[in-house]
Amino acid sequence: MEAATAPEVASGSKLKVKEASPADAERPPAPPGQGAGCPTPQLLPPIEEHPKIWLPRALRQTYIRKVGDTVNLLIPFQGKPKPQATWTHNGCALDTSRVSVRNGERDSILFIREAQRADSGRYQLHVQLGELEATAIVDILVIERPGPPQSIKLVDVWGFNATLEWTPPQDTGNTALLGYTVQKADTKSGLWFTVLERCHRTSCIVSDLIIGNSYAFRVFAENQCGLSETAPITADLAHIQKAATIYKTKGFAQQEFSEAPKFTQPLADCSTVTGYDTQLFCCVRASPRPKIIWLKNKMDIQGDPKYRALTHLGVCSLEIRKPGPFDGGIYTCKAVNPLGEASVDCRVDVKAPH
Repeated sequence: MEAATAPEVASGSKLKVKEASPADAERPPAPPGQGAGCPTPQLLPPIEEHPKIWLPRALRQTYIRKVGDTVNLLIPFQGKPKPQATWTHNGCALDTSRVSVRNGERDSILFIREAQRADSGRYQLHVQLGELEATAIVDILVIERPGPPQSIKLVDVWGFNATLEWTPPQDTGNTALLGYTVQKADTKSGLWFTVLERCHRTSCIVSDLIIGNSYAFRVFAENQCGLSETAPITADLAHIQKAATIYKTKGFAQQEFSEAPKFTQPLADCSTVTGYDTQLFCCVRASPRPKIIWLKNKMDIQGDPKYRALTHLGVCSLEIRKPGPFDGGIYTCKAVNPLGEASVDCRVDVKAPH
């Protein structure tokens, strides 16, 4: 028979070849003829295909199932003639009352009807053909909802806030916790509302509580299966009381708005035609309110019926009624208050009609 070469090993499986012992090496070869009464050695069929296990990609990491789920693993292998396939659980034989195995020509199926947490562990498939053997490992984790936190305590209440502390659950459901969910309920409605999800600490501060209400709190543990079925509730209520408010009047410094007159828009030179009314405009800013004086060629024209002067919201205007040739000249607007005075000038030309 031809010597076996080192076979290719599939991902997730190992191949072992039994080595010859020193005693086998020292043993003399059997003579060509055997005496009468000696049994004839039985020859094994030649190995046409080395054993190899094709582990599915989904089983190369921990295979997670919930309590009560079905576990049905089909793992293909090769080997010719048909190899012998056996399973072990954590290095021991399978519990046939819970786990069933069916071995075919090219695959092996491991079946658990209703998985329990005790079914978690390392399952090893051995495929043996003569002196050659391939192995594959499948890690199974069966999980369920965690137990509730052992207790919850209201530590402090201040303003609109409450501080809570709790202790982790005794049973995490055979897997790591994802966090805690905190809920509140006021005594008026009795309805529970979630205020914090997947909190990784065993304490928290609940804020934005309403004045005048009293609150109870509870906390759930959470893992991949969901929230714990029950939750402890605080023995004490958090009473959010209205704090006494003291109003203090704040003194305001009197701001000084007084200022001397200042023209923000000056008078503009203009030309007019004899007999047509003409108006002059300018703008002034001052506090207190200034006195406005109009001058023509430095002569006060206050009270002259030919002119009408108006002042409204800082806009000063002078109307020249039906000007004649002698109404041309330099017009001045002067603003005076206790802080000072200012003035602006313009030239007015009166032309005869053509």
